[in-house]
Amino acid sequence: MKSDTQTEKRASTKIWLAAIIAASVLVRVAVAFYLGDRVVDLPGTFDQLSYDMLAQRVLGGYGFTVAQDWWPLTPAGAPTAHWSYLYTLYLTGVYKIFGYHPLVARIIQAVAVGVLMPWFTFRLANRHFGARVGLVAAAIMAGYIYFVYYAATLMTEMFYITAILWSFDIAERLAAGTRARFLWVQLGIALGVAVLLRQLFLLVIPFLSLWLLWRYYRRERAFGGVWRAFGGLVLAGIIVIAMIAPWTARNYRVFHRFVLLNTNAGFAFYWGNHPIHGYNFISILPADGPSYQQLIPKELRHLDEAALDSALLGRALVIIKNDPVRYIILSLSRTKDYFEFLPSPKSGLVSNVSRLLSFGVMLPFMIAGLVLSLRRPDWRQHDWLYAFMLLYTGIHLLSWALIRYRLPVDAILIIFAALAIVQLWQKFFPENTVSTPNSNL
Repeated sequence: MKSDTQTEKRASTKIWLAAIIAASVLVRVAVAFYLGDRVVDLPGTFDQLSYDMLAQRVLGGYGFTVAQDWWPLTPAGAPTAHWSYLYTLYLTGVYKIFGYHPLVARIIQAVAVGVLMPWFTFRLANRHFGARVGLVAAAIMAGYIYFVYYAATLMTEMFYITAILWSFDIAERLAAGTRARFLWVQLGIALGVAVLLRQLFLLVIPFLSLWLLWRYYRRERAFGGVWRAFGGLVLAGIIVIAMIAPWTARNYRVFHRFVLLNTNAGFAFYWGNHPIHGYNFISILPADGPSYQQLIPKELRHLDEAALDSALLGRALVIIKNDPVRYIILSLSRTKDYFEFLPSPKSGLVSNVSRLLSFGVMLPFMIAGLVLSLRRPDWRQHDWLYAFMLLYTGIHLLSWALIRYRLPVDAILIIFAALAIVQLWQKFFPENTVSTPNSNL
């Protein structure tokens, strides 16, 4: 009888999850159709103009070069490494197969992330807090306005967050002792995809690796387990290196210097710590002031993109060295931009409504869920989720903070929001709640 009950619960969970995923796909595809078969600059989406332009350049046989003077300070016809190679190739492939139809790229992306993001969110939340929390977390993910909006824009955001969730799902399976065939290979591929979409994730990989080594040691209480994990991590690392290496070689060929992957860290770090901010970070410079390009020293503007990126990184480090106190205060001031959730006169109606009805609504539940999870006897089982959110937030507070840079953290916070919502429901409707075991989905 108990077995039959468990089977019914799992069947019900599958039905609910399928319905959530279907709704997730439908709403994202609807937004894709709304944005249409053209690429224009919408709030927070300038990058899609760059990816669309680059994909057409690659398809036209010009390689990864810009068609005209372009962001950040790349002259017309010059090579660029500022943008994700992987996402550019995704658009190039779609345009090659279907013709120049951005709508097709939007729909494919909307369907892919519409399925995968709720699916991986369910798996993570289910593993930590049970199937009921998993379903609520998947439902929040399906309707979270930021994720719906960016799923239909031609930018890396949603593929990147999907890759993060995928890599965390694999890492947690490994930490739990799962020895599925080729799981370390899958981890390497997932990490490589995340890095190729946004090189910043390279900073996360060492911490994830240390966490896995620690988990293996804790589980087996022997260094033999650590060595097995180390071997798996070496394999995963080789795969990541192999995925990056062709682009490093390409960069050396066109820039005649070593550039591991993308040329954007120096620009961002310089602009994010420029004296123009004073002690209070300005997330987007006002239109009536100097532009970002004008902040670049004139004596450096003749350099190519890679050399300029390196030079600006050096200038930023000098700025910080000369006034470390300002750097600390400036970094702390970025908190207001990173965690912004209230409407702002600087933003348009769409941005304000999206912000308020996503992060603004969910923030109290996210905070409550974090507190509830820390009060549980098994709180140490969630240590990587806590660590990632702190690490990722710290990286951006020390460099550059924008709302969309916080979205990977939102994806994890949704799990804790779901925990709070489920416990709140159980408190007010205890007669309708039963113990829900973890699903094997």
